[in-house]
Amino acid sequence: MIVKMNKYAWLVYHKEYDSFLERLRTLGVVHINGFRPTKEHPVIQKLKSEDRRVKLQLDYLDALLEADGKKMKSEGREKETSRPAVRQGGDSVSPADASAAAQLLSREEGEKLLEKIEALRDEQGKIHTALVSLEKDREIMSIWGDFAYDTIEKLRNAGYTVTFFSCQTSRYDTAWEDKYNAFVINTAQSVTYFITVTPSGTELLPDADRVKMPSKDYKRICREIDEENKRKEQVGAELSAIARRNRNALEALRTDIENESAWRYAWVQTKREAGEKVMLLEGWIPDDKTAGMEKALADEGYYCRKMEITDEDVIPIKLRNNKFTKLFEPITNLYSLPNYKEFDPTPLFAPFFMLFFGLCLGDGGYGLLLIIASILLKRKVKENMKPIVTLLLCFGIMTLVVGTVSGSFFGFSIVDAPYFSSVKDYFITSDHLMILSLVIGFFHVIYAKFIAAMKIKIQRGLRYSLSAFAWIFVILSLACIFVLPMVHVALPEPVEYVLYGVAILCGAVALFYNTPGKNIFLNFGSGLWATYNTVSGLVGDVLSYIRLYAIGLTGALLGGVFNSMAIDMTASMNPFVRWLPMLLILLVGHALNIGLSLISSLVHPLRLIYVEYYKNSEFEGGGLDYKPFRKL
Repeated sequence: MIVKMNKYAWLVYHKEYDSFLERLRTLGVVHINGFRPTKEHPVIQKLKSEDRRVKLQLDYLDALLEADGKKMKSEGREKETSRPAVRQGGDSVSPADASAAAQLLSREEGEKLLEKIEALRDEQGKIHTALVSLEKDREIMSIWGDFAYDTIEKLRNAGYTVTFFSCQTSRYDTAWEDKYNAFVINTAQSVTYFITVTPSGTELLPDADRVKMPSKDYKRICREIDEENKRKEQVGAELSAIARRNRNALEALRTDIENESAWRYAWVQTKREAGEKVMLLEGWIPDDKTAGMEKALADEGYYCRKMEITDEDVIPIKLRNNKFTKLFEPITNLYSLPNYKEFDPTPLFAPFFMLFFGLCLGDGGYGLLLIIASILLKRKVKENMKPIVTLLLCFGIMTLVVGTVSGSFFGFSIVDAPYFSSVKDYFITSDHLMILSLVIGFFHVIYAKFIAAMKIKIQRGLRYSLSAFAWIFVILSLACIFVLPMVHVALPEPVEYVLYGVAILCGAVALFYNTPGKNIFLNFGSGLWATYNTVSGLVGDVLSYIRLYAIGLTGALLGGVFNSMAIDMTASMNPFVRWLPMLLILLVGHALNIGLSLISSLVHPLRLIYVEYYKNSEFEGGGLDYKPFRKL
């Protein structure tokens, strides 16, 4: 659900305004009304730039600490943990050096530390570039062998020129040895490498390519590679030392920058009244926090007033859901938050998303693996990732149920197993699954249209929503009359007459009362257009849900193919040896199938929610995230 927001205004004497803002920040519940853009504000933009710069280096130091931790663990040594823990505001601090978090760097000290890290990283990049070039030179020189360039220089001083060539071995002409004084140095991968030693000024025209040689000999290149690797180790060790020693101080600096940025933003959004003697600030507070805020500020003598909310106001959105539906909030945020006049779509689509995922993955064995993996991961992942893992656990449970009921378990058809012969008729076959997908799609689209009608009723009133509700009853009535007989469900004749009557009555409302207050003929014209859109849209939208059947069937069939491959390809092998290649085929095949199926099982339910459901429920979105003014 969307938390109810209240709009408040505060009038404060200018000499007390800093104290007031500090108190407001301590309360941490007010979302400041941003009526003034800050894109052109130089101080705030500079602070944001500094924040991005610090975050970039913090991410690098975190990755460095994590890599060091893994390296120490692989070497069998104990190391105090350096993995970040979540801080207030969503980012992290390292518990290993928790005491260092109290150290606050000044801006000058922070600037010097950042410059040092950037200089070391820049040097790291230069070393990497040099090593790539030197390794390439060494690879070239390894073909020609270990020789000294001094010898070539001596020959040049004596009036001879040494030239390096390469060509396909089949093109090498031994006549070049007499004509150009050629010497074959090496042959590798059907390429012959040779040199010519000729008097200076001799014209060389062999059918071969001249080789651009490095400017250093093999020993010197190897020596420089060793030197660069030593520099690389030194720079890496220095960066690791900075990460262990200053990581949390840098985090504290970032927090300080963010706090100052929020403070400046509050000042920018403040209006000056009465000759700049009185400061006016507007903001939004969740309804359950208003009483505490009013009392806290009233006790200190600050004046506040509750304001009327207008249609022009951009109201921040705060979602509040139970433990289950809260898991799906990242899916809502991935598209857009609802605006304040809408319903929170999260609890409305959550059960459907789970069902769609289960139908797409469609194998009980894969669902079981997902459950086991989620349980194991939940113990190891960071705190902020645990809701995502719990969501995967819910997906795994749904997949286990749907996959088992549809008769697929690791690609095997359990319907054909003799143990299940007595309950064989209770499994959902592939044909039934296709029909079930269409039924689910039809119900989901009608459900979305009902949500849209309810939204119109709440926003504009009942009479404006009558047409939307009428279309729902028309569709349901006609579906009962014409679709139920197709599945061998016979309706009594009086019931059919009642349904026809409902369809005609609701159709009249949809055609002639779709826009209350307008001319009846204009309503009839727009009603005809709405009829065309509704019919064509309904058919297309419902058919989109057949992908649930297609994707689930594809995954189950691929699992069965890998099972058949494992059995058929190893049929002629010794039974004592056969198990190993069978296991390898099954592991690789099912791992590939699970990976592809997981992608499809996430992408296509997202499409059905964001396209079919959001369109039919007339979701508008564009909500502003609730971000209270508080000190991190």
